[in-house]
This record gives sequence, structure tokens and C-alpha cells, in this order.
Amino acid sequence: MALTSPRRSALSDQVITELRNQITSGEWPVGSRIPTEPELVEQLGVARNTVREAVRALAHNGLLDIRQGSGTYVVATSELAGVMHRRFAGANPRHVAELRSTLESSAARLAAERRTERDLRQLETLLARREEAWEAGDAERFVTADATLHMAVVSASHNDVLTELYADLGHLLRETLRDDVGRELRPENHMDHARLVAAIRAGDVETAGTEAASHALNCLAERA
Repeated sequence: MALTSPRRSALSDQVITELRNQITSGEWPVGSRIPTEPELVEQLGVARNTVREAVRALAHNGLLDIRQGSGTYVVATSELAGVMHRRFAGANPRHVAELRSTLESSAARLAAERRTERDLRQLETLLARREEAWEAGDAERFVTADATLHMAVVSASHNDVLTELYADLGHLLRETLRDDVGRELRPENHMDHARLVAAIRAGDVETAGTEAASHALNCLAERA
């Protein structure tokens, strides 16, 4: 995977592109620590200064967070997501929940109209995975499974703009969910998502929208 170029600026751009691809492809998921500088130098076959310049550029754009003494971590999957993460990191949780309710309700209504059989199979699979995580009592696994299910509902809307916007907000929404769930899964906090998936399968636009909105609003009520 060594990169070569006669010009330093072009080489830096290549390295930035390569590192960005590792992030956007999911190879380096949000929250993960990327390889160390020496490891990247070896993997990419470029000078240490070039790697450092690329990492700093991606940190400036909000995709990476350089933590002295700990390493460099992925905090967003796109420049827009990075901007949103910085802009809304200290946002009022109530406002985040209201935004989530609005986006997910609209997406669920569209999904009920536009879902394909492939979408439905994906939703059923992810719903089962979410319930398995709950039964296992694994809070972090549950947060990931729940967030993935909601992302799949939005994707089933087949509205590319809505899907990309929701994905860019994904890290913020996942952090909010993590705060709601806490370190321990408690029975009183469990929300049934089977009705949402069933409504989308049935093409029931109103019920799908209501169910999706209620999930975020229930989290909002718990914060009150």
C-alpha cells in the first residue's frame, strides 16, 4: 500500500485520502484509536512528517482527536460530522432528543412507504440483534445494536439527504443514547421496537411515524 509521488503536497493529499478512506469505510470506527505514527509510516511507506501533516489535517477537519499520551482517535466519519460533533457536543440533551424525534419520525413514515424486502430483512435481523444484546445485559453492545437499527430505519426511507444527515449526527445521537442507557440495562428502560418494524412492514405510515417519535420522546421524558 506504499504511496509515492514526486511532489510533497500531492503526497500529503494522497495520505489524507487514504486515512479518510479508512474512517469512512468503517475500518477505523468512531471511538477507535488509529495506528500509531510509526505504524502508519510503515504501512504507507511515507515520511513521518507526511503522516503527521495528514493526521493534523484530519484532526483540524474534526475527524480525528489527538490526545497527548493516549493516541489519536476517530471522532467522526466525515467533515460535516466533525463539525456537528464540535458544534453540538455541549447541546441541551432535550434539544437533541427533539431533533432525533423529528428526524426518525419523518424517516419511519417514508420507510413505511418505500421499504423493500431487503430493507425488511435487514430490520428484522437488526431487531433480533438488539434484543439479544438486551438479554445479554451488555449495555455497550445494546447501544451499538440500537443505533444500528435506527440507522437502518432511516436508510429504508431511501432519502439520501436524510440518511446522510442522520449518519453525520450518528455519534452525537449514540452518545445521548449511551447516557440514557447508563452502565446497567434496567427493565424499566426497555423500549419495544417490534411495533415500529411491524408498522414499516405493514406500510402503516402513521403508526411508524408515531412509534419512531415516541422512542426519542420517552428518552426525553426520562431526562425530565
